[in-house]
Amino acid sequence: MKKKSGFDLWSLVTFGLLALYGIFLIYPMINLMAQAVLDKETGEFTLTYFVKFFSTPYYFNTLLNSFKVTFWVTILTVIIATPLAYIFTRYNIKGKALLRMLVILSSMSAPFVGAYSWILLLGRSGVITLFFKNYIGITIPNIYGFYGILLVLTLQLYPLIFLYVSGALKNVDNSLLEASENLGCSGTRRFFIIIIPLITPTLLAGGLLVFMRALADFGTPMLIGEGYRTFPVTIFNEFISELGGDDGFASAISIIAIIITTLVFLGQKYLSTRKSFTMNSINKIRPEETKGLKKFLIHLYSYVLVSISIMPQIYIFYTSFKNTKGTTFAPGYSFQSYIAAFDKVGKAVSNTIVIPAISLVFIIFLAVLLAYISVRRPGIISSTLDSISMVPYIIPGSVIGIVLLIAFNKPPIILSGTMAIMVIGLVIRRLPYTIRSSVAILQQIPMNIEEAALSLGSSKLNTFYKITMPMMAAGIISGAILSWITMISELSTAILLYTGRTKTLTIEIYTQVIRGNYGVSAALTTILAVLTIASLMIFNRVSKEGDLSM
Repeated sequence: MKKKSGFDLWSLVTFGLLALYGIFLIYPMINLMAQAVLDKETGEFTLTYFVKFFSTPYYFNTLLNSFKVTFWVTILTVIIATPLAYIFTRYNIKGKALLRMLVILSSMSAPFVGAYSWILLLGRSGVITLFFKNYIGITIPNIYGFYGILLVLTLQLYPLIFLYVSGALKNVDNSLLEASENLGCSGTRRFFIIIIPLITPTLLAGGLLVFMRALADFGTPMLIGEGYRTFPVTIFNEFISELGGDDGFASAISIIAIIITTLVFLGQKYLSTRKSFTMNSINKIRPEETKGLKKFLIHLYSYVLVSISIMPQIYIFYTSFKNTKGTTFAPGYSFQSYIAAFDKVGKAVSNTIVIPAISLVFIIFLAVLLAYISVRRPGIISSTLDSISMVPYIIPGSVIGIVLLIAFNKPPIILSGTMAIMVIGLVIRRLPYTIRSSVAILQQIPMNIEEAALSLGSSKLNTFYKITMPMMAAGIISGAILSWITMISELSTAILLYTGRTKTLTIEIYTQVIRGNYGVSAALTTILAVLTIASLMIFNRVSKEGDLSM
């Protein structure tokens, strides 16, 4: 008879979480839709804004440009990262641990930081550009335009594929490789015939993440795109320009972005389901020694790729100590840029810690509850809740910012311009990372442990608090640190929600780059990198695998 009602504390928690998502995600999405399809004066249904977008070549071409960039970035990251992951798994590489850390570190900053770094190297007055021009007499292509965007995003995002594929290769049984070698299939042929089919589901998952990141990024094309406009840049510009007037067009563009990303996500899920299978690795791949030309080539590929990836960050660190004169670098070295950075933007440094820290508290609390409900209380409601929680994962950050501003810029709830809306934006956008890691570890915890505690007289709440949560700790912390790292470098959502009182380091770096204050921006970028490295070191202590993928 007790099962009849089925209503307990966890039912209350479930409905409470649904209410939160209803207020802070579903309600804003409905507002966005209303702005896009209802005439502001008459309130009548209209598709005028959508017609305007698709009938105007300027706007429609930005969408095509984004797909062109995103497609090639996804392809190139797979081509570059898959062999690197295979080399790291299959062979002994000198300094592998350090190289792996550098690969991960190269992906941890905001993409626009990479764009700014490459401006210093390959811009019209970049150090590499001037070297070739002045000493070799060759004018090399600069960083601006389509190919520059492609370079920056590829080097920024290939570590994501690397991490996914590295994790997948750990589940490949070495017996398969040994058997294929006995049958005469070895070397490159084995890689394409055996390895690639085995890791195809992983490549699809990693490719989706790269696709979403590349499609959503607006900082990189904003800085180096020049005449090559992309979809996120259009969303940002249209919303900012129409903030004081008719924002229906910006809302319509946001709806188009949501539809596109949702279709891509569903397509990936379909393909992954069709190609999915389970691998049990009894005999894991053990790294082997190589000799001769093969050893030279795999070391060359690894060292060159990692060096190019980390070079922008190293050069930014170097320039942060150079003297500046106005907006340019001057001979000599000092702490001038750091002094100027802290004098001008000390608040941004504290905001970069305080706002993500507050957000992280909510993320951990909500992720634990959502993970428990999803795994331990399966059903239509919990499944719906889990699906809703993943929606912000597939939506561009700029759209999240627009959604929140439209919803909470008027009664009954006015949050625009406050720290609260910054926290809400970060929580919504980065919560999925911690949810997925928490779900993954909870699925590995046997249910009978909790049942044993209940049979011994422990209450459900006490069992959850004293038994389940401690056992979930590693997964919770791993996801939380990943959420933290992505929050301190967040730009696309924060750039729409911030005020002078809530400006963060990433926003300030972007502002200083736009103004041409490269010394200050280099110092701020170095400070942000230190925060990121510290977070990454903590992550490696918690997660022995060092796998930052979802």
